Amino acid sequence: MTHDHHHDHNHTHEHSHAHGASGNLQTAFFLNLGFTIIEIIGGLWTGSLAIISDAVHDLGDSLSLGVSWYLQHFAEREGDTRYSYGYRRFSLLGALLNLLVLLGGSVFVLYRAIPALSNPTPPNANGMLVLALVGVAVNGAAVLRLRGESGLNARTAMLHLMEDAVGWVAVLIVSIILLIWDIPILDPILSLGITAWVLYNVYHALRKTGQLFLQAVPDEISINELEAELRAIPSVQDVHHTHVWSLDGEQNVFTTHLVADSSIGRQQMVDIKCDARDIAQKHGFSHATVEVEYVGETCSMSRSADRPNFGD
Repeated sequence: MTHDHHHDHNHTHEHSHAHGASGNLQTAFFLNLGFTIIEIIGGLWTGSLAIISDAVHDLGDSLSLGVSWYLQHFAEREGDTRYSYGYRRFSLLGALLNLLVLLGGSVFVLYRAIPALSNPTPPNANGMLVLALVGVAVNGAAVLRLRGESGLNARTAMLHLMEDAVGWVAVLIVSIILLIWDIPILDPILSLGITAWVLYNVYHALRKTGQLFLQAVPDEISINELEAELRAIPSVQDVHHTHVWSLDGEQNVFTTHLVADSSIGRQQMVDIKCDARDIAQKHGFSHATVEVEYVGETCSMSRSADRPNFGD
């Protein structure tokens, strides 16, 4: 009875925490989206390419926050007969969409900013100053709202918002300089700087997302080290067909075939499986499948890999 009560208490606590994190992501999303709309209008009003490029950056961050908020619960749905691993990989689709939007927006900004280097149009420095002050305040408020959240989505969102705040500080500095000196070329230069930063992040994120789609081994996992630990299990003679991949960059999957001494009994077989699962748990795998074979037993996987028998 006590155990059930403790479990219910933990479940309620976790549910409340998840609900709080989701609420914070929701607030940050609407703050960011609302201000992105103001930015786009303000960028066109002031004629500032730097603000328009910052708007593109913020639009990407708004989409990222929206995906994080939506997937907070959706991605944690249990697997079913349609998606047996669950819905974690849907977050990759959201990330890809976000990156494509950022890429398209950046190309648009480059199309506007590069010609402006040779013929810069003086922007409305007063308007830039006002928008920059509001931008710093809005992003600062969103960062404070997310501070203390432990989830990866919330931490990633907070880093995005801090980047935005730095961008707005740069716009603020340029607007002050433009109020004092007539150097209109600073606006397209800052615009190109912000766009270069966005494209740098898009490149790295696309590379990472591409690796996840192609089921690459996560950077933090070494298959050689993993197999060495598995071979060290008592009565295990060899290891093969070890596969490691990630559902979404957080939830990793692991499968392996262990070759055991043919003289072992039932209890030793159970011990081998338990030791292998302990190793999987130590490495943080969310899904682990371990098959144990005896020495001399023909592995159907090895046979089919060496010589496909489609007619059998």
